[in-house]
Amino acid sequence: QVQLVESGGGLVQPGGSLRLSCAASGKDFSRSTMAWYRQVPGKQRNMVARITSSGYTNYADSARGRFTISRDNTKNTVYLQMNSLRPEDTAVYYCYMVSAGVYWGQGTQVTVSS
Repeated sequence: QVQLVESGGGLVQPGGSLRLSCAASGKDFSRSTMAWYRQVPGKQRNMVARITSSGYTNYADSARGRFTISRDNTKNTVYLQMNSLRPEDTAVYYCYMVSAGVYWGQGTQVTVSS
């Protein structure tokens, strides 16, 4: 029913920036809560940032002040702007959507390394 297509991951040097995008195929995007999670192999998957249908946002402590989540309802897309990236930000980043059900994207790799 719902598909989430992520893009924007890649290799960046410490201190650099990336912007991740997640495009949703469903009709109910504007009423959905969206979030970004990240996971390192063998470790817990943790929420990075969340945005509700009303625009309320919250962030993990490690992301607050450096990352910004936003959404464009005309494009059915949620973004994660990541600035001042650190090696410890290296992970697979997953898009997450709560609509009629709960949906996950396939993940996109972010590697922060010199």
